[in-house]
Amino acid sequence: MMRTIHVFAIALASLMFGMVSAGAAAPPPLPPQPKVRPVGIPADALLVSPCIATMGEHWANPRNLPIGPIYGVWHGKPVFTEIMVSLKDLNRGFSRMNIRALPGYAIDHVDFEFEPLGHEGFPIPHYDVHAYYISPAAQSKICPNGIPDPAMKPSM
Repeated sequence: MMRTIHVFAIALASLMFGMVSAGAAAPPPLPPQPKVRPVGIPADALLVSPCIATMGEHWANPRNLPIGPIYGVWHGKPVFTEIMVSLKDLNRGFSRMNIRALPGYAIDHVDFEFEPLGHEGFPIPHYDVHAYYISPAAQSKICPNGIPDPAMKPSM
């Protein structure tokens, strides 16, 4: 099953903030932080990954990784908010109150994707929930030459 491209972003963020196993190499530095913050991204969020094809840059508060929220940004504007929910939490009764769009944005569509084996950065069974502020057609055009491979498409 083809995995979503955001696996790269979560893996990169995990390395950056030491969420890898003991004995791993020192985490790489954050990407250079832009001088101008994207409008609407919370003040405590940092740029944690370069542009990912179909998703954009990833911004997050390092203390909130890997659960989120994680924000996608393209051309300086938010394009999604993401949270991750472990299967264990969902099975025992998960509540997360007050989930909404960033101020000034409206949700266009939500992708609720099961990761049965987890992925780097969150290696347990969980759901990735992306609330997109743009259409699927606009989403497909984000960062066409981005990482890891522009030919990869998110599972739909």
